[in-house]
Amino acid sequence: MIGENLKTVEAEICSSCRRASRNRDEVTLIAVSKTMPVSMLKEAYAEGVRDFGENKVQELMDKIPQLPADVRWHMIGHLQRNKVKYIVDKVSLIHSVDSLRLAEEISQEASKKGITANILIEVNVAGEESKFGTTVEEACSLVESIAKLPAISVKGLMTIAPYTESPEDNRHYFHRLKQLSVDIQQKNIDNVNMATLSMGMTGDFPVAIEEGATYVRIGTGIFGERDYQ
Repeated sequence: MIGENLKTVEAEICSSCRRASRNRDEVTLIAVSKTMPVSMLKEAYAEGVRDFGENKVQELMDKIPQLPADVRWHMIGHLQRNKVKYIVDKVSLIHSVDSLRLAEEISQEASKKGITANILIEVNVAGEESKFGTTVEEACSLVESIAKLPAISVKGLMTIAPYTESPEDNRHYFHRLKQLSVDIQQKNIDNVNMATLSMGMTGDFPVAIEEGATYVRIGTGIFGERDYQ
């Protein structure tokens, strides 16, 4: 099943890239593996997937030693400051930095471990009360503050668009995040690069790619529906 699903997702990524006149290698697929058993992650790995996204620190810590060392792990869920120390040197990218206090904690723990932590700033473009993320209006000043911290590198932006039946409904949110990244990039802030845009999930990733996504986060489309029982 996973192999077939990945073929379907890959075909959609390719056609979205063609429509947007983009190269396929500009888009990285993150298999969102939260709540999924390690056996399914290994199946996806065998099919060539190397980027996996997890929402919870404990689950991430449990899975990391069970998969090969060349997996790139992504922290895509809300990250509590007291959990930073466990994962800061284990993940290739933290997608969900939405406050200066969280960034300061990441900077402090990364400094202790002698590494540079790569992060994205999470922006709540749609302004949903149920979602984390800074506002579009405050994103630039947050980036400027975080960029001054040691042992941390801002690589771009992330958003979680609203759940919708029609992917087109989210196009303007993705477009707005892309525009925001361009605006921030033009400020030439030291230690900031806006090349990464993490946006688009199973229901709307083709539209996200057309609007400039460089990472798409796909769970259900690869692993099937989750059982949250």
